[in-house]
Amino acid sequence: MNKTWTGLCRVAAAALTMATAQQALAADLGSEEAPAGFQAVAPSKSPWQIRVRALGVITQDSGSVSGIPGSDLSYSDTVIPELDISYFFTDNIAAELILGTTFAKVNGEGSISGLGEVGETWLLPPTLTLQYHFTNFGKFKPYIGAGVNYTIFYNQSAESADKLHVKNSFGAALQAGFDYMLDDHWGVNLDVKKIFLEPDYDVTVAGNKLEGTADINPWLIGAGLTYRF
Repeated sequence: MNKTWTGLCRVAAAALTMATAQQALAADLGSEEAPAGFQAVAPSKSPWQIRVRALGVITQDSGSVSGIPGSDLSYSDTVIPELDISYFFTDNIAAELILGTTFAKVNGEGSISGLGEVGETWLLPPTLTLQYHFTNFGKFKPYIGAGVNYTIFYNQSAESADKLHVKNSFGAALQAGFDYMLDDHWGVNLDVKKIFLEPDYDVTVAGNKLEGTADINPWLIGAGLTYRF
């Protein structure tokens, strides 16, 4: 029994000695400087970014009714909230989806100014742009972009007209703006877009069905906050 106990004590002592030696070795390795040329890898940024903006929609105020010389149209300007979602393929190349909705009052101008407010329509204009971001200005990060817009017109109603139907339409989009990053995640943003939007429409006035083109072509001027995940 004593021999067995003595043997167990010797094994335990040897194990304790080995554990102590391993801890000392680990501490020595941890305190050593990294080999020359070795650099710790910084965590990469998330490719996702969102912005929330206040957006001013400023229309071109042009258009016509087919067959009525001197006819013209104008549209109300609005300020709306807007959300966009960006995905960065590289530090320089990103895609941005712009989401927001607004309304426009359509007014007769020129030779049809007597109609006053022809009607009103809501617009849902999702816009997808491909952007180039400049990265050599520190916290100031300008960008340019171009893409496509598809505007959906809904909740249309007539005022002086009997019926108004503005047709959904594709259009091109140009963009320029900048982010000024306050830290790795938060920044402020200023953005300007030009949407080339000229939808066709049908309108019924005093029982007569007419058609034409609404040259809306809005400027979208926005300012807000940026968050990079």
